Amino acid sequence: MPSIRLLPDLLISQIAAGEVVERPASVLKELLENALDAGGTVIQVALEEGGVKLIRVADDGCGIARDDLALALTRHATSKIASLDDLERVGTLGFRGEALASVAAVARLTLTSREGGAGHAWKLRGEPGAAPEPAALMAGTVVEMRDLYFNTPARRKFLKSEATEFAHCADAVKRLALTRPDVAFSLSHNGRNLLQLVPADRRRRIADIVGGEFVAAARPVEARAGSLELAGLAIDPTRAGEGREAQYVFVNGRYVRDKVIAHALREAYRDVLHGHRQPAVCLFLDIDPALVDVNVHPAKTEVRFRDSRSVHQFVYHAVGRSLAVAAGAAPGPGAPRPTPPDAPAARAMAFTAPPPRQASLGVAEPAAAAYLAFARAAQPAAADLPAASPADSPPFPAADGPPPLGYALAQLHGIYILAQNAGGLVLVDMHAAHERILYEKLKAAFDARQVATQNLLIPAVFAADPLEVAAVEEHAAALADLGFAIAPLGPSQLGVRAVPALLQGGDPVALSRALLAELREHGITQLAAARRNELLATMACHGAVRARRQLTLPEMNALLRQMEETQRAGQCNHGRPTWTELPLAELDRLFLRGR
Repeated sequence: MPSIRLLPDLLISQIAAGEVVERPASVLKELLENALDAGGTVIQVALEEGGVKLIRVADDGCGIARDDLALALTRHATSKIASLDDLERVGTLGFRGEALASVAAVARLTLTSREGGAGHAWKLRGEPGAAPEPAALMAGTVVEMRDLYFNTPARRKFLKSEATEFAHCADAVKRLALTRPDVAFSLSHNGRNLLQLVPADRRRRIADIVGGEFVAAARPVEARAGSLELAGLAIDPTRAGEGREAQYVFVNGRYVRDKVIAHALREAYRDVLHGHRQPAVCLFLDIDPALVDVNVHPAKTEVRFRDSRSVHQFVYHAVGRSLAVAAGAAPGPGAPRPTPPDAPAARAMAFTAPPPRQASLGVAEPAAAAYLAFARAAQPAAADLPAASPADSPPFPAADGPPPLGYALAQLHGIYILAQNAGGLVLVDMHAAHERILYEKLKAAFDARQVATQNLLIPAVFAADPLEVAAVEEHAAALADLGFAIAPLGPSQLGVRAVPALLQGGDPVALSRALLAELREHGITQLAAARRNELLATMACHGAVRARRQLTLPEMNALLRQMEETQRAGQCNHGRPTWTELPLAELDRLFLRGR
C-alpha cells in the first residue's frame, strides 16, 4: 500500500476550486461579492466568450494595500472574520478566504488595486513567486480572470455553450444587483454593453431586472416580527406563470435556494394558484446573523436557520396576508392598470344607479317579462347566498361613491354578473366568487369548531357501495364535526339528514359523495391542514351557486358585497380569477371615442 503523504499546495487549491469554481458564473459571483464587501458603489463587469476567456470586475471600493495583495491570493486569508464569534455572526457576503486562491489555481488571475490615500495602484499576477508592480488605476480594485480551466482541460469539457455560460453569468449579476439598488452595475459581453443599472430604489431596481410587468402584477409584502423582517413583491395569483425563473429570495442580502422558505411560499399560494402555475416573488428576508448559518455550502447558496419553524411561519403568514386582500381592495385580476391621471382618456366616471329591475342579458326582449317571472318562481331558495340588505334592491350609490365592485346591472348567460363601479364595468364569475366565499367561511367555522348544521325536512337517500357505507360508520364523529348527518339505511343505501348550513342550497347527495370520496382516500384522524383545506374546498365547490341559475338583483349585489369582505376573493379555490374590470378608458378605446 502506498505511504501517506501531503498533497502539493497547488493540487490542494485545485481540489478546493472544484467546490467553489463550478463554472464562470461561480467566479463572477465571488468577485462581485468581494466588490460589494469593499464598499463599491460603481461595479463594471466585462466578459468574453461567456466568461471562459475573460471575466473582468472593476469597483471603486476601498482597495487593497500593496503588502496585502499576495496574502489575498493565499487560501483561507480574509479580512472579514477573525474568530469563531465572527463566523457565527457573518455580516459580509464573502468571508471564507477561498475565492481568489481557488480562481488562481484554475485560471490566469491578475489583481490590480489602489488603497485610499495611496500614491498609485499596484498589480499582482497570480503566479508562483510573482511580486507586486506599480500600475495605473484611479481607485478601487480590478480583478481579471483569463482562460478558465487552462490547466485542467478535462474540467473545461464539462462547460456548456458560450450562450449558456453567459446567461448564468448575467443571472449572477442580476441577483446581486437586486440586493443593492444603491449600487450602479454595468455588464458587457464580447465588447457589447448589455446591462446598465443606475442607483435606484428597490421597486425600480426590481422592475429593471425582473421586469415592469412583474412589478405591475405583484403585491407588496411587508412584515416584521422580532429579529425577522420581510419585504419585497409577490405575484398576484391570477397573473402567475408556469416557470420558476422569477423566484428571487434573499437572506441578509444573499441569494439562497432554501427549502424552508420555498415550502412556506407554496403553502401561502396553495389555494389561490391555478393548475401548475408557480409563484413569482422577489423577497428580502433580514434576520439576526446569529440565527442563521450561511457556512453550510461552499457556494453559500444554502442556509440553515436556528429556528426554521419560526421562519417558515413568519414567511407563510407575511405572504399570505399580502395575498388575502378582499375583492376590490386591489386592481382586479387580469385587469389593465389604471390610466395615469394626466392621460386624455382618464377621467372620473359619474356613477348612475342601475334601474330597480333589469332582465338578464341573452333573453329575447319580447319574452323577457314572461321568462323572468318563470325563472323567479322556479328559483331555489336563496339561503345559500349572502343575505341581501334593504339597500340592495334597488341599489343606490352611497354618499361617498359606489363600493369597489359597484352595483349589479344584469346576468350574462346565467354565468357572469355585470356590475358598474366608479371605474367602469366589472364582470364576476358568480360560481367562482361564491365558491371562495363559502370556502373561507367553512375554514373559519371549522377552525372555531362552529360548523352550523341545517336539518333536511326529508332525508336525501342515495345508493351506496359497501366502502361508502363503511366510511360513514367509521367517520361518524368527523362527519358531525363537518356539519353532516349521514346514516346507513341498509347495506347499500345512505341517507343524508343534515348538511352544513352554509351549503344548504347545494345538492346534498353530490356533497355527501364528494366528502365520502375524500374520506375514503385520505381519512381524517390525522388530517393535515393542507388536506383539510382541500376537503373544505371540495365542499364549497359543490355547495356554491351553479351556473345558469338566475339571480335577482338583490342576490347579485349581496354577492358583490360579500366578495368585498372576503379574503382572497380575487381567486376561486382552484386559483381561477373570480372577477375582472374593464376601465372606462379601455371601453372608450374599443369604441374609438375621443378620436
